Amino acid sequence: MPMWRPINHDEVRRSLGGGCFICRLVSGDPNFAHAILYQDEVAIAFLSKYPTVPAYTLVAPRVHREQVTGDFSEDEYVSIQRVIYRVGEALRCSVPTERLYILSLGSQQGNRHVHWHLVPLPPGLPFEQQQYALLDRNEYLSFSDRETEELTGRIKQELRLSLQPDSGSAGANTTDAR
Repeated sequence: MPMWRPINHDEVRRSLGGGCFICRLVSGDPNFAHAILYQDEVAIAFLSKYPTVPAYTLVAPRVHREQVTGDFSEDEYVSIQRVIYRVGEALRCSVPTERLYILSLGSQQGNRHVHWHLVPLPPGLPFEQQQYALLDRNEYLSFSDRETEELTGRIKQELRLSLQPDSGSAGANTTDAR
């Protein structure tokens, strides 16, 4: 059963050392390992280390980009949105979801690498907590390795199903979580 733990924002900033955690994750730096759900030549999708709900996922371009639209051609943007759609559908099919939030959040003062947050809102969360509870938290859910592996496996299975040849996908692949 996951437990709530406080987020030490200063410690998180120090751990980044002014660098880009997404670029370090993409490069394979073990200090920035996450449970990877999907990756291809365009994008990477992985579970958040600081989730406020189960299956809170981030999707980012593999190449460092900072502007959510300005650093992409229209075709590049549509390509990454296709990944966001497929990952979002896999999340929706893997965990109970009343609504799937998709937001591009970030900061030039924090992590500049553009990324999208895919947040499957659990059913039954009171209305007044739905939108702001996901963004205004100083604590996160901490899952055991086993819970993370089980969740990752379910989501990756849904992604594999959505990427079958008859689904219209070309050349996408999934990878094992590390």
